[in-house]
Amino acid sequence: MQCKLMAAVLAAAIPLCASAQSSVTIYGVADASLAKEDTDVKGGSRTVVNSGNQSTSRVGFRGVEDLSNGLSAVFNLEAGVALDSGAGDSVLFGRRAVVGLKGGFGTVMIGREYTPIADVANASDINGQGFYGSNLSSFGGATRLTRRISNSVNYKSNSMGGVIVSAGYGLGEQATGPSQDLMGLAVEYKANNIYVGGGYHVVERLASGDDKEMIVGAGFTIGPVEIRGNYMAADPTGKGNKYEQINAGLSYTFGNNKIYGNVQQNKLEGGAKGNGASLAYSYALSKRTNVYASYAMLRNNDKATFGINSAGSNVTPPATAFGADPSALAVGVRHSF
Repeated sequence: MQCKLMAAVLAAAIPLCASAQSSVTIYGVADASLAKEDTDVKGGSRTVVNSGNQSTSRVGFRGVEDLSNGLSAVFNLEAGVALDSGAGDSVLFGRRAVVGLKGGFGTVMIGREYTPIADVANASDINGQGFYGSNLSSFGGATRLTRRISNSVNYKSNSMGGVIVSAGYGLGEQATGPSQDLMGLAVEYKANNIYVGGGYHVVERLASGDDKEMIVGAGFTIGPVEIRGNYMAADPTGKGNKYEQINAGLSYTFGNNKIYGNVQQNKLEGGAKGNGASLAYSYALSKRTNVYASYAMLRNNDKATFGINSAGSNVTPPATAFGADPSALAVGVRHSF
């Protein structure tokens, strides 16, 4: 009798406890594809099952608690998942791990967050930073732009007539070696089917000076046609190898079908250049599920080894394979929840 009474009390208490907690949403993406990737070197062609061609496979938790008077507590934890193996990222919530406050002043977040430049890069990429040939190849490495910052404090304003201002400051917090503090700012305009954005980072490296990173991007939608493009640059101080990338893309939607096309140019100071093109097709089976095909190719000159990136794969020739021309083709399925 006592056990039954205890069970009844616990069952009744569950919704009361839940109501005292933040409103939490579990979400994610499951994306997998069969792909043929070729780095254009001996032994560099392979057929693989990839996780996350259109979108990185992930699972996340986001929550909000109303603190009254227009103020809310918010958080977001997001982890990458490899569908081909079931493995998680080496850092559990390496995609995003933030907590903060939201109100009439905007939103302040603390933790691991996307940089101000990353917001503009995503909004101005016709591929949505998915599919082969996306602008993700401009991020990461010693001569590329910075996409996420750990140990950071970030601010995003509410829309002011379509204008949104983002700022971020990342503390290097390295026990040894040069400091890598990052300060970033971006301004975006989103209204009336028009998008314009720009961002700038200064990455402080005490051993060699400050690195500079910047982006300008724009987009326009008219009926079923969408046009997006951007220019990105990373200028590492003292290295003499400024990196630049230009993207120009167009998409067309008809019924449940959508076609994406993009052209891209990569350049490094000193003469390295690679020109690429990509084409993708998506068919929506529902609001949450689609099937797709993605293809991209890139032609490097005799000084370059640029590669092709999708949301979950990197097809790049070896560092010494100058002039190699990578290509990739994938067919896959994507479901969001």
